[in-house]
Amino acid sequence: MPVTGGGICQAGASSSASPTEGKHANMNSQPDNDHQQQSGNGCNHQVPNQNHRPQSVDRPEMQALPMPVPEPTIQHTKLFINNEWQESCSGRKIPVYNPATGELLCDVEEADAEDVDKAVRSARAAFQMGSPWRSMDASDRGHLLNKLADLVERDRLLLATLEALDSGKVFLMAYFVDLMATIKTLRYYGGWADKVHGKTIPVDGEYFTYTRHEPIGVCGQIIPWNFPLMMFAWKIAPALCCGNTVIIKPAEQTPLSALHMAALIKEVGFPPGVVNVVPGYGQTAGCAISHHMDIDKIAFTGSTAVGKLIQKAAGDSNLKRVTLELGGKNPNIVFADCDLEYAVEQAHSGLFFNQGQCCLAGSRVFVEEPIYEEFVRRSVERATSKILGNPLLPGVDHGPQIDQKQFDKIMELIESGKREGATLECGGSAWGQQGLFIQPTVFSNVTDDMRIAKEEIFGPVQQIMCFRSVHEVIQRANGTHYGLAAGVFTNDIDKALTVSSALQAGMVWVNCYNAMSAQCPFGGFKMSGNGRELGEYALQEYTEVKAVTIKISQKNS
Repeated sequence: MPVTGGGICQAGASSSASPTEGKHANMNSQPDNDHQQQSGNGCNHQVPNQNHRPQSVDRPEMQALPMPVPEPTIQHTKLFINNEWQESCSGRKIPVYNPATGELLCDVEEADAEDVDKAVRSARAAFQMGSPWRSMDASDRGHLLNKLADLVERDRLLLATLEALDSGKVFLMAYFVDLMATIKTLRYYGGWADKVHGKTIPVDGEYFTYTRHEPIGVCGQIIPWNFPLMMFAWKIAPALCCGNTVIIKPAEQTPLSALHMAALIKEVGFPPGVVNVVPGYGQTAGCAISHHMDIDKIAFTGSTAVGKLIQKAAGDSNLKRVTLELGGKNPNIVFADCDLEYAVEQAHSGLFFNQGQCCLAGSRVFVEEPIYEEFVRRSVERATSKILGNPLLPGVDHGPQIDQKQFDKIMELIESGKREGATLECGGSAWGQQGLFIQPTVFSNVTDDMRIAKEEIFGPVQQIMCFRSVHEVIQRANGTHYGLAAGVFTNDIDKALTVSSALQAGMVWVNCYNAMSAQCPFGGFKMSGNGRELGEYALQEYTEVKAVTIKISQKNS
């Protein structure tokens, strides 16, 4: 996702972190220095000097890059229900780890079905007719969302630090990409709140007919670990904009930013029960949300396999409305007439962004035959330039994978690529003696029948494939169960229009990749999900249309 908006922040900007209670996260650990350089088929990576600080500059308009909050206090570890911090009914807790070091950051209360019930009762009470939330002017709902964005801006350094700690996300990427997107999403839907309305309809007969776009009701929302804070905003902002109430379950690996957001929601002044945050495991809390008879809508971002279970649960329970944003095996098509240097860089960032842990990752790179070998050479050169290490340190641009399960899955798929005959150009191995790091990996001579060309890897593994014609590459690009995103690089506008129209994907980027914005709808075709997030289209996912017809004595057209 491109860095837009330009924010360079003075180092050491203030945050609202309180040192009064909670556990402290270690900011200074890094992979063992004796293993700073490890060769794995040509990939060498060096840990930056831990004492490095941004260089001073003479120009007054330039300021230091932002730095993480040193050893932040993790204040919020309880469930957030009805604007109160509560212990779980079972007393169980979830351990939260730093994937860069393996260090235990804290223990968070674990929600299960009984806690979900409490949250649903709270959300249902907040949605009752005559409640403060239902009686509130739509413009005031928008004002609350904008105030929430203000507090996110105030706590931007702390939130980016929390994201880096429990997800392994590179701090500067969290600060400039995830936090910027979160703020913009909240402000975008804050502006929509008093613009959701129906129509009058000229029906036949002596009638006056109009439509109302009403909130659906209580919404269950389940978000993933790869973009915890941004997904939190993507889910709650359109739901609250339209007047719904929410029970949101962050991933068990990454609950810290969601719980801090809960504190900000209370500080802003959202009425009790409007937003409830229940960290928990998918098999318990997620299952309870999916099957709950008093939840009216569910929105889920995650794997296709779990998406199927959620859709089935909705059918087995109360036919709740379902929005699913699922996996992808996204084609990125590079024609010989493109700007080669630019296409290599875009394909690189389109895959390795967030350590490849992105549903949008352009993991199937199709390159036209005349430039194939040069594209592979430059891609390897770019991949081997990545700096692995503690994502909180300046200079590092590649962090760890999220957990051991994901690490093992990626390594197994890398081994399958070797076994099935793909050429390992670089990487392919673990890195460092602590943490869950995998070297940026590039395969060439990949064929469509290989596992690495068919399965979503969700890791730093780029597959580069060769094609010879427009017709061939369209057929191959569409030859997947997924249909989330795609990229096309060409200087021929006719070719760009032809290919983008033919691709079966919810988003197609031409001469760019990951060009996301709050205004543009996001969602997939086929097994990449249903429904849309972001933009005006997301409002349809959080409203029901009611037609009202009134008998009148005489029509006046």
